[in-house]
Amino acid sequence: MSALAVLGLTTLGSVGAMAGAAGIAAAPSRWRQRLLPLLLAYAAGSMLAAAFLGMLPRAYRDLPPLLAGATVLAGLGAMLAIERFSHWHHCHAADCDERRSRGRLILYGDAFHNFVDGIVIAAAFLTAPEVGLAATLAVIAHEVPQEMGDYAVLVDSGLGRWQALGWNLVSALSTLPGALLGYFLLAEAKALIPYALALSAASFLYIAFGDLLPRIHSQTDGRQRQWQYLMLVLGMAGIALIRLHHG
Repeated sequence: MSALAVLGLTTLGSVGAMAGAAGIAAAPSRWRQRLLPLLLAYAAGSMLAAAFLGMLPRAYRDLPPLLAGATVLAGLGAMLAIERFSHWHHCHAADCDERRSRGRLILYGDAFHNFVDGIVIAAAFLTAPEVGLAATLAVIAHEVPQEMGDYAVLVDSGLGRWQALGWNLVSALSTLPGALLGYFLLAEAKALIPYALALSAASFLYIAFGDLLPRIHSQTDGRQRQWQYLMLVLGMAGIALIRLHHG
């Protein structure tokens, strides 16, 4: 797949996530309260499926199993270090005190997060188009609630609605340089692609297990938990269908 195609799909993903987030943020409060937990569950399912059905099998196919496993472990450790030392904090709630206290500084952490997402997407597309598509959908599914939470926090910290949306869009578009860097770097050094996939899988697993699934597990409404479980399964099924369709 060409660099232009990867860039176009990455742009579509960034703008699509922002559009979805803006649409949900503009919805009535009662709708947001119902939709957000469902989106988080769908995101968790899609990220788990993209990691286990796409990225990890490719990494283990091209690397010795012990080395692939060690790379995944190193990636999990790196994600923890990034979160601790650069305050990359995934918070999807509009009333998150930690994020509110940082105000606009949240944009720096999210810009880095989105930059890494771009590298993840590029590595996946260089492996196979279906792996790239699965990774893109998983990123979008996660970014919609992420960007919605960021937008709400920025408005709450004093920015106007259009200012918050504009700055959030700038942060989201940092996916593009990440995708370009990842594409040209990995295209020139194809031996690095399996390592990039293992690290990408680690980032997906860290977000799913460390952030999204605990939020689902903390849900006390029995009916809402049933709907969340259904969305989790649908997220997995969507990625699985893509993988099965492309073999």
